[in-house]
Amino acid sequence: MRTVFVTGTGGAGRSTVAAALALAGARRGERVLLLSDEPSEALTGTGPAAAGPDSSGSGPAAAGPGRTGSGGADTPVPGPTVVRVDSGTDFRHEFLTFQERAGAALDLLGAAPFEDGELTELPGSEQFALLRALRHAAGSGHDLLVVDLPPVRRAVALLALPEQLRRYLRRLLPAERQAARSLRPVLAQLAGVPMPAQWLYETAARWDEELAAVQALVESPATSVRLVAEPGSEAADRALRTARLGLALHGPAPDMVIANRIVPVGSADPFLGALSGRQQGALKGWREEFGAVPVLEVPHAGRGPRQPGELAELLDGPAGSTARAVAGNPWTVEDRRAEDGVIVWRLPLPGASRDSLQLVRRDDELFLTVGPFRRVLLLPSVLRRCTVSGAALRDGELRIRFEPDPGLWPRGR
Repeated sequence: MRTVFVTGTGGAGRSTVAAALALAGARRGERVLLLSDEPSEALTGTGPAAAGPDSSGSGPAAAGPGRTGSGGADTPVPGPTVVRVDSGTDFRHEFLTFQERAGAALDLLGAAPFEDGELTELPGSEQFALLRALRHAAGSGHDLLVVDLPPVRRAVALLALPEQLRRYLRRLLPAERQAARSLRPVLAQLAGVPMPAQWLYETAARWDEELAAVQALVESPATSVRLVAEPGSEAADRALRTARLGLALHGPAPDMVIANRIVPVGSADPFLGALSGRQQGALKGWREEFGAVPVLEVPHAGRGPRQPGELAELLDGPAGSTARAVAGNPWTVEDRRAEDGVIVWRLPLPGASRDSLQLVRRDDELFLTVGPFRRVLLLPSVLRRCTVSGAALRDGELRIRFEPDPGLWPRGR
């Protein structure tokens, strides 16, 4: 299954572009699933017949094929399956389920349980609802999954979340501790406090399995990101630079930049002429910055926002259909012991600057901070037996030098 995440700047038409990409795939005969928190009708743009009921906590509901026509004659056209992510319903369902499983511990603490009607959605629940929707989508059997993500900064944080949460679970509830469950009654008497119940470890294992499925989806070579922005403002330029850097650190790689609402060049109107000049200057900068990643220009419709149906035709042309994800992990380990006595870990970080870069090693982990983003990297096995001897940032690539530790490195190698 190919997966395309769609993000970009606020108000640039991300949701419409996501719906158009899904519709274009469906018209090619692919089985397409579209995930979004937008209402189904707003996404498909094919009228009431296209929209199914919204998803609820028990599972998503799908929208069927759209219907178009004139003069009262309806003609069926292919349409994607649309799943609306309802974060409020998802939050209530998950909270009540956890509360039920933790009933014994809560009774011990004298807690008063919540009822469904008094629960209010907490900040951050949108991200977890989308993660659960992605987990369901990973095994759905579709050919193409299109995901309408929030704006850039929140989108990058969401893509990084599965790996981060799994790290927290491993540290707080290590799976190997389950082997000592037969000793818990004895340990509880010695410590004087109740030991973690088996259900807690089972819950952590279930969460880890679900997060692993989402992480595998995000890190798959068949997954990519398409960035949507309206050129002509410094805010859009900053957002794309932020996206490029954040995706370099957390992935996946962008395979296209969609420049939306491009006005015609050479207009006699002073306002439109000035706007066109700013847009063309921005487009030139985007193409230079993103290199091999294509920049697709979508003309301004000269009226209100485009509908996904007409935009799908533009995104299904040669430029729109040929973009593909960048396969493989671009982070490579280069053995230079014969020449320089070091091993170099090369991490492409386009757009990074030295003053915004921080590196800290702790045991087998490397804490890497680049601008507003941070990632904790598990060192490759060969580097865990080495010490860091230096690092350099050149031409958008971070090169970390490691020297073999004589106390850990096998002799004769």
